Amino acid sequence: QVQLVESGGGLVQAGGSLRLSCAVSGRTVSRYAMGWFRQGPGKEREFVSAISWSGDIVKYGNSVKGRFTISRDNAKNTVHLQMNSLKPEDTAKYYCAADFKSGGITTLTAYYSYWGQGTQVTVSS
Repeated sequence: QVQLVESGGGLVQAGGSLRLSCAVSGRTVSRYAMGWFRQGPGKEREFVSAISWSGDIVKYGNSVKGRFTISRDNAKNTVHLQMNSLKPEDTAKYYCAADFKSGGITTLTAYYSYWGQGTQVTVSS
């Protein structure tokens, strides 16, 4: 019913920036929040950021506060994650996801019904 496709990942040196994008398509039947998660080698999946339908509420994981910015454009069916001051520990595969369950905004993986295939971000020293 809903498909998500991430793009914008790549290799960048520490201190650099990347902008990830997520294109949403398919049949959406309600307002939905969007989130970004990441998973590095040998690590658990980690919450990165989330944004409400209207964009008036945003959340960030502690490790990315002050460095990452989430945004969305519902008219274009896109969500973005601007990543600045990147660190080697940011290296991970980044996934966007759609939340049709919480009715608001959440950091919990279980509330996200649809996931993209992910885009790799690698930060070198």
